[in-house]
Amino acid sequence: MTSSTIAVIGSGRMGETLIHGLLNTGLVPAENIRATDNRPERLRHIAATTGVVATASNTDAAAVADLVLLCVKPQTADAVLTDIAPALRPGTLVVSIMAGKRLRHIEALLPVGTPVIRAMPNTPCQVNEGMTVLAGGTHAQAAHVERAKQLFGAVGRVMFLSEQHFDAVTALSASGPAFIFIVIEALADGGVKCGLPRDVAFELAAQMTLGSAKMVIESGQHPAVLKDDVTTPAGTTIEGILQLEEGGLRVTLIKAVAEAARRAAELG
Repeated sequence: MTSSTIAVIGSGRMGETLIHGLLNTGLVPAENIRATDNRPERLRHIAATTGVVATASNTDAAAVADLVLLCVKPQTADAVLTDIAPALRPGTLVVSIMAGKRLRHIEALLPVGTPVIRAMPNTPCQVNEGMTVLAGGTHAQAAHVERAKQLFGAVGRVMFLSEQHFDAVTALSASGPAFIFIVIEALADGGVKCGLPRDVAFELAAQMTLGSAKMVIESGQHPAVLKDDVTTPAGTTIEGILQLEEGGLRVTLIKAVAEAARRAAELG
């Protein structure tokens, strides 16, 4: 992808994160990236911190790109797609991270034959520990999927799934970090209640969460098995688990994902 020209349409937090990922891995040089935004101060920030070409014109950026990365809010999708459609060159790959916007909807607003890939990354991409799920549109070929995998592989792990799963993916993977941040905050509060300094409690809770997640991924074991390894008979852990179960934590988290998935479907 070093010879690719990429247009990042919408340089908000995720757009900027992906730009940094591309630059930090050397996947694409700064001079080959065009970043757009409708806020002058945001454009100045992007240009100063990344060295990419920053512009307020979506059409100018799309016209020179062979990969367009759509990082705008779903509410502005139709206006942005209609704006850039006449500027796209034949064969330009369009990758959308917009929540809720289906592939068929995006394809309908672009020139016939445009390869489109839908992606759902999450905010841990900011620390190169992201999880991105991809789905290919009608005209997306294996080579297009591979390019998208390279792009998002610069900031974490990548998985390919059917688009029918994207509302659930959005709820679990994209919204999920917010749920985990609340859990980390609550656990740290528990540590403070037990006498720990707050900064110590936050570090202990965060590192414990990071290590636990790594164990699930690297061991390949079911989380219940790993939980049982920690839970000794008549020990401290089972007392804590009893409180979690009585408080309905498990059901509450399930409902949080289900409600987020419902909202993702509404955005579509």
